[in-house]
Amino acid sequence: MSNPILRRWAFTIFGVMLGVVSCVNADEFDVILRGGTVYDGSGGPPRIADVGLRGDQIAAIGDLEQDRAARIINVDGQAVAPGFINMLSWAVDSLMEDGRSLGDIHQGVTLEVFGEGVSYGPWNHQLKQQMRASQSDIRYEIEWTTLAEFLEHLVKRGVSPNVASFVGATTVRMHELGQEDRRPTRHELYRMKQLVRQAMEDGALGVASALIYAPAFYADQQELVELCKVAAEYDGLYITHIRSEGNRLLESIDEAIDISREAGIRCEIYHLKAAGRENWSKLDTAIERIDEARKSGLSITSDMYTYTAAATGLDAAMPPWAQEGGYREWAQRLQNPRTRLRILREMKMPSDKWENLLLLAGSPERVLLVGFRNPRLRSLTGKSLAEVARLRGKSPEETAMDLVIEDGSRVSTVYFLMSEENVRKQIQLPWMSFCSDAASEAPEGVFLRANPHPRAYGNFARLLGKYVREEGILSLSEAIRRLTSFPAETLRIQKRGRLKVGHYADVVVFDPTTIQDHATFADPHQLSTGMIHVFVNGDQVLADGKHTGATPGRVVHGPGRPSP
Repeated sequence: MSNPILRRWAFTIFGVMLGVVSCVNADEFDVILRGGTVYDGSGGPPRIADVGLRGDQIAAIGDLEQDRAARIINVDGQAVAPGFINMLSWAVDSLMEDGRSLGDIHQGVTLEVFGEGVSYGPWNHQLKQQMRASQSDIRYEIEWTTLAEFLEHLVKRGVSPNVASFVGATTVRMHELGQEDRRPTRHELYRMKQLVRQAMEDGALGVASALIYAPAFYADQQELVELCKVAAEYDGLYITHIRSEGNRLLESIDEAIDISREAGIRCEIYHLKAAGRENWSKLDTAIERIDEARKSGLSITSDMYTYTAAATGLDAAMPPWAQEGGYREWAQRLQNPRTRLRILREMKMPSDKWENLLLLAGSPERVLLVGFRNPRLRSLTGKSLAEVARLRGKSPEETAMDLVIEDGSRVSTVYFLMSEENVRKQIQLPWMSFCSDAASEAPEGVFLRANPHPRAYGNFARLLGKYVREEGILSLSEAIRRLTSFPAETLRIQKRGRLKVGHYADVVVFDPTTIQDHATFADPHQLSTGMIHVFVNGDQVLADGKHTGATPGRVVHGPGRPSP
């Protein structure tokens, strides 16, 4: 062909034809999960089907036997489900250290939800200084100010799970009032509400409170109502660690319901429990009150972890007034002989005015010391408060005060508070979702310097292994609904929580006959087993039970700023 124009046209047509052929022969899916038992998250019966993934989405569910894919994974006999949602995660620092999220990925968690009262934004200069000073084994630069900036910063560092957050009522209070025990002025409250508004527009899920802890303890109901009214404008959720889970459990549930009604906002109660043996019998009444509120038209839900012990710090054994002003002033009060004597008396005295977890545990033998900032104290890790008190020849109360002073922190602590019967009863509630209330750790490196609550490694696998398979108190289909679509609906997040064409490809594959937790209080750093494959936004982060190193996690936004 001598004509250059005709030659160019011939090559163009040939190229177009090659493109057409390439498209015809191209793999239709990136991944096909073939022959699994599909639980779509709705709670309905499962079905045998193939699941096709393309890009970051679920592209097809059904018989894909004749379809092609870059990879076909045989999952015959295995459960295929949406990724699990951790309704209360403290994986903020652990993901800064290790974005793989080994503890939770090995249980199928594909979305970590942060913000129990304290959120990682909005922060001012003073809050940034406090957070830098409180860093211990995990240290990092604070390169953000707003909550949205923090989440984006985390994702840019590379994380395996998706992340989302509430804006903390405690955080916006500290932003304007510091650690003071007083009501905000009209102008301070206005600024607090503006901080909530900005966070909601940036994608926060709602407002979260944690009312047993100082300085959150200082906030009255009306302050919380005003913050919640702002979140309600965006269909956000009010989620709360109620003011008491023990002696005033019922009154505290009433307060949460009242806030929901007055602010016109949906409400979730964090990690519902009846703490302290003398309060175990209150759970039935607590459930009745929530059911009554739901029947009246309010949207009240809850979440829980699957253990009889809670984990927090020694601050939960001391009166909130002693902690006003933050750690430094708290430690100074503990060293003042006269003030120390008053604190000691109140630690020993039963009271309905504040939540004393040392008394609710029933004995210092039922209080474990699991994490210290001071390396010289780490030999005490895993010992009970009673053991350490005997070693030092002091009372448990004096020992607790001394440890707070010596450690430069509140000291991480586990309290055995709940009954197994109540745990089983709560699991069966249709409005109950699940949380770890813990970091997502790895059984290596810096994480081995402390003993976390075993829920950090086992909460979700424990639900599926112990309570679903072994005890049969919940069907697998219903358990998956409450790990997936139910929390997604509660959070008002889009295109997640269901195996549905067009939804993001957060998908887990596990063996329901073997999934099991292994972490114990004595030996917590043990990964759960039985989770086989995990995909986040279409990328495989767990393959044949091994982490791939992939970090495809994204920020998931709330209803004020829907995710794309």
